[in-house]
Amino acid sequence: MPTKVSVNSGQIAINDGSTFLVTASDGSIDDNLAQGFFVEDTRLISYYEISLNRYQLLLLVSSILTHHSALYQFTNPAFRTVHGILPYGRLMVTIRRDIVGGMHEDIDITNHHQEPVEFELMLAIRSDFADIFEVKGQQILTRGETETTWQDGILTTEYCNGSFRRSLITQPACFDAKPRYANGRLFFDVVIEPGKTWHTCINFTAIANEDVLKPQHTCTQPHETEAGKVRDDFLNQATKLHSSNAEITAYYQQALVDMGALRIKVEDNEQHFWMPAAGIPWFVAVFGRDSVTVSLQTMTVYHEFARGTLIRLAQLQATEVDDWRDAQPGKMLHELRRDELTQLHELPYTPYYGTVDTTILWIITLAEAYCWNADRAMLQECRSPLEKALTWIDKYGDFDDDGFVEYLTRSPKGLRNQGWKDSGDSMVYPDGSLVDPPIALCEVQGYVYDAWLRAADIYQVWGEDNQAKSLRQKASDLYQRFNDRFWMEDEGFYCLGLDNKKQQIQSITSNPGHLLWSGIVPKERAEKLVERLFQNDLWCGWGVRTLSANNPAYNPISYQLGSVWPHDNSSIAAGLKRYGYHNQANRIAEGIFAAASYFEAGRMPELFGGIERQPDSFPVPYPDANIPQAWAAGSIFLLIRTMLGLQANAPQKRLRVQPSLPEWLPDLELTNLRVGDATVGLHFWREGEQTRWKVTHLEGELQVEAEH
Repeated sequence: MPTKVSVNSGQIAINDGSTFLVTASDGSIDDNLAQGFFVEDTRLISYYEISLNRYQLLLLVSSILTHHSALYQFTNPAFRTVHGILPYGRLMVTIRRDIVGGMHEDIDITNHHQEPVEFELMLAIRSDFADIFEVKGQQILTRGETETTWQDGILTTEYCNGSFRRSLITQPACFDAKPRYANGRLFFDVVIEPGKTWHTCINFTAIANEDVLKPQHTCTQPHETEAGKVRDDFLNQATKLHSSNAEITAYYQQALVDMGALRIKVEDNEQHFWMPAAGIPWFVAVFGRDSVTVSLQTMTVYHEFARGTLIRLAQLQATEVDDWRDAQPGKMLHELRRDELTQLHELPYTPYYGTVDTTILWIITLAEAYCWNADRAMLQECRSPLEKALTWIDKYGDFDDDGFVEYLTRSPKGLRNQGWKDSGDSMVYPDGSLVDPPIALCEVQGYVYDAWLRAADIYQVWGEDNQAKSLRQKASDLYQRFNDRFWMEDEGFYCLGLDNKKQQIQSITSNPGHLLWSGIVPKERAEKLVERLFQNDLWCGWGVRTLSANNPAYNPISYQLGSVWPHDNSSIAAGLKRYGYHNQANRIAEGIFAAASYFEAGRMPELFGGIERQPDSFPVPYPDANIPQAWAAGSIFLLIRTMLGLQANAPQKRLRVQPSLPEWLPDLELTNLRVGDATVGLHFWREGEQTRWKVTHLEGELQVEAEH
């Protein structure tokens, strides 16, 4: 049994959509730390502490029960009461918190002392209404006015700064004696007979301008209500996996559960869909790049994600040039927030459009979704956004008319780097110095190539052959232009990108691995590219590092200068499979799954350290990595799809398979796999060095065939 590695140990995080709670393992909230109860990107509870006669409880255990509920269990220290000293360990204190709508808290105290106990239960609760960005950066500045009132047993704390308003209503319920409030604390006078249990509960209702979020869970109703039904509905619709390798089954199931927690509802024409958020706790919001990437990763699992993502991003597609938000007509967003700084126009997230690749990946996602759902109505609904996205590529993506899409931040509060490696220090030359934008990233050109070809297929569906022909010609021209300018013959590899002088950035990075996924690499160059990816400076044993260990800027525990990102590796593996490098694709899958075996519950973090894998080593977590993170969980699904070689053509009612199971995965069965209107079950198993397969169940019309 591998050693288990904790990510963000000592922290409990639960959520319901974009409402979330982050506490210490003992349930406390420290306003000096990145903790609290957050609603619409504002911290409504900044401090929480429970005590008995002012003595702190002793934590026994705490755990997340579901993505929206957590349980904390305590006992008492020895402390003075009006009847003398109550010895240690005579009380069992259980606190359960549920977030569905607002937050509900149950407190149960059982007396295991042989005599009655009497004490004062005290809850210290404070609200600073801090902006989520300032909480995360631990640089909090109070701007508005806060007022607290206690009336008829209800505590109301209100915050106002101009048009920005937030409130928290704290209402104790189910108590024997009425609670009191003084000096920022709620007090309960508690008397418990031997063997009896005292109970109270508290409802926290959040108000964000006109939105009122009341807790749906109460102690008088079952804890599994609407949130549980929604979660179960998702799990029932998703593709199921089973394998004799129990770990792989468990990783897949955990990724499904995490994906269920990361969904955001999308409303469109009186219908609702779901799209994936980016990560818990700090990125439970609409993120363009993350959402389209996860939609692509989950096509074989739940292709409805793609529909929700396509619709929501199209709803928010930019319509004008706005440098403050790095927006241009046709561009898809990077991030949407509802925090105070954004609403007061001190930050540009209304939404912010500083991403060079989301618009392009949106096109790819649209085409891939059609391959899986054969929904002509979806294509038609997305026709106008598609046309605008294609225009954006030509007019604004390639803003200097050099034939390549590049990025340049125009917003004073925008992101310096706008590819998926968007940290400020992620773009470096071979000597480790920073590259100044504008930058034309290599993988972005691959995305454009793929997007034009896929858009051509869509126009072919619409019967517009001339437009399809034009797009294919543009892709062909880019293929030649790109391979002339980005290939480094001495390295047998592609450069990271072109800098602001149109010179190659000759750093060795993971980015060129995405070119295989896009299909822009000539067959004769693919072998050299693959060999370079697996040299020791890039390949650490767990996965491909973001940056070569030979670069002076390399740091294996940095964010994007030598770390390993599961989603990055899953895209590379998919590209390897596309070019026929089955063993190499499986090698990446083995490294990522081996890393998963060390993380608690097999849950993939956003990233982890690129430290070399040794026989007695384990993956080193990155501090503050989001977990669960949608595209880290999605990497599990894409790696499974890659090993099985699944390619759908729902309009023609076909599914192609090209399985290549490694020794450590002797068999695998998928059920409830949806392709168009059909549902299919597939069983794969190894016989010697070969992988066999058969259809185990089929509802609807679908031809399943092997691709050789």
